[in-house]
Amino acid sequence: MEAVVCGAGIAGLSAAHFLSANGWDVTVVERAAGPRPEGYMIDFFGPGWQAAGQMGITGRIRELGYRVDRVDYVDGTGRSAAHLGSESFTKMVGDRLTSILRPDLELAIREALPAAVQLHYGTTVTGIAARAGAAGGRGGKVDVALSDGRQLTADLLVGADGIHSEIRSKVFGPESAYFRFLGFHVGAYSFRDGHLQDVPDNRYVITDTHGEAMFFYRLRDGSISVLGVHRTEQVERPADIRQEFKTRYRKLGWLCPQALEHCPEEFYYDQVAQIRMPRWSSGRVVLLGDAAGAVSLLAGQGASLAMAGAYVLADELAAHADVPSALAAFEERWRPRVAEHQKAGESAAKWFVPRTRRALLLRRLFLRLIRVPGVSRLVSGAVVGRTGAAV
Repeated sequence: MEAVVCGAGIAGLSAAHFLSANGWDVTVVERAAGPRPEGYMIDFFGPGWQAAGQMGITGRIRELGYRVDRVDYVDGTGRSAAHLGSESFTKMVGDRLTSILRPDLELAIREALPAAVQLHYGTTVTGIAARAGAAGGRGGKVDVALSDGRQLTADLLVGADGIHSEIRSKVFGPESAYFRFLGFHVGAYSFRDGHLQDVPDNRYVITDTHGEAMFFYRLRDGSISVLGVHRTEQVERPADIRQEFKTRYRKLGWLCPQALEHCPEEFYYDQVAQIRMPRWSSGRVVLLGDAAGAVSLLAGQGASLAMAGAYVLADELAAHADVPSALAAFEERWRPRVAEHQKAGESAAKWFVPRTRRALLLRRLFLRLIRVPGVSRLVSGAVVGRTGAAV
């Protein structure tokens, strides 16, 4: 059996790993010229740990990852206005939690790819054509045209090319039919500045602000990872994202103006949104990860869900005699988990970056209450959700 995977991000690389491990011949194509260095810090926990265990990379993830002992919300002078410890949360997930840069998580998966996987950067899918098969879904194929001129014939095409998936557009129609904007834009980059010593090790430091907020974390090489999230009614990316970013966050005070001096000409910037689709597959084409059901960074666990979803997809393909039946079973099994986290993402939008000063004060109160043992367990359980459930 042969599969073409479009996208060499977390979902695509995970799909390539599990399919190859199950005996598939896998070709991965990625539009970017090489692994993308841009990305932000994520908290990796939940169902992805089981998938990582199947890959044998949990040790590598811990090696590349970071320990976060505390989250500090600071005012314009850098003074802590509220904080949150990690103790109650880690009690819920044990040691199956680390913070890691998205490119580093991709690195861990890429390092573990079976040698038989063919990985081609600077290449993407330009054409898709289905070949009819026998009744019951047997014998069908999909012809895949690539930008380098090659023509591949496969049993399965996996669209794992992110929230702005070209595979989805080619097979299921325009992005606008499935794109649900959540009212935020986000940008991220890393920089070095020896004069900025106010970001301690093993802590997230976040501006205690409404409308927009900046998140800081010191990396082990001494550089600082910064993430900016701001509310906006404008769905489309601004024409000059660097100028927009600097204008929106300069007013926050503390380290923000200095950090913005290091904002590069090109950096990660996107809308915060979800993808809601009535179905994830058509014939021999299936969508995976953000291409199928992006949950947004507000929900968390997007990377974890991408890895676990790839594991479930490969598992169902191994369990069924024909591909269409396997894709239907995959969606029936995995869609409820994705829907659960999409719902959480919509709820999180209310407090992730508060809209008003009043909402900001309510968040401070919430953070004080969460330190109460009973409340802490309740809230942590709601955040973790079905982390321990098998995929």
